[in-house]
Amino acid sequence: MKTLKSNINIKGVGLMSGIEFEVEVKPSANKGIYFRYKDKSVQAAVENVVSADHCVVLANINEGAGFKVALVEHFIAACAICNIDSIEMEFKDPGFEPPMFETPILDGSSKVWVEEFNKAGYEGDEDPCPVLNNPVLFLKDKSAVIILPSENETKITYAVNFNHPELNNRWSELNLDKNLNEIIEARTFGYLKDLETFQKLGLSKGVTIDNTVGLTEDGFTTDLRSKYEPNKHKILDIIGDLYLTGINPLKMKADILAKEAGHALHIQAAKILKEQIKTSV
Repeated sequence: MKTLKSNINIKGVGLMSGIEFEVEVKPSANKGIYFRYKDKSVQAAVENVVSADHCVVLANINEGAGFKVALVEHFIAACAICNIDSIEMEFKDPGFEPPMFETPILDGSSKVWVEEFNKAGYEGDEDPCPVLNNPVLFLKDKSAVIILPSENETKITYAVNFNHPELNNRWSELNLDKNLNEIIEARTFGYLKDLETFQKLGLSKGVTIDNTVGLTEDGFTTDLRSKYEPNKHKILDIIGDLYLTGINPLKMKADILAKEAGHALHIQAAKILKEQIKTSV
């Protein structure tokens, strides 16, 4: 098991609610990624996903799903990138009972989490990754997530097809020895024209120009950190979503292809992947 050497204290708003959350990220002697609040807890596991519409929401159904944690994917992706498999995030009392807790959005990517993990340092050794023996395939309409066994290190290829000149039929790739940092720092994004509608629905209240790349008709609301940054953020998302299996996709030795997918499809593929690994071990 690999965990942190020291605690991390951090504060930031939730992207959906706009509520400020303070968290303490701690080393753990128990394998798994856990979120806690007082006497409640939920493990970052694919079977605990209760929603994947706009982001990934976790809840412990066995305990009545009273404690929900949203937008966990960037934090979990950072755990995968840093090979952490034993860690917990404890939410401090915000002074009222929010309908849902959120991991702080910070800069909208995994960059801050990775930096904080590196500052805290690491203890223990990562466990060996199970071998993927058979392909995983999940298709829905024009969307797909395909995971193929490989003899080489993991490579992720992602295709988006947004109504935007730079993101129309656009393919991007993660190659671990070439552009991992571009994936780590890729920020979340959305259409600027939809922001007001989402906020009227009680969503996206924590969106700022610093944590979200807005898509305009012919450009972006901020300078991009790298070319096609929004597409690279989709790669970051799928890393976090697939790590909900407990299997680090970056250590799995696989070719992962996603086409016009999203959290819901990622989660469906993750369920198939977890079941397949479990039955082949």
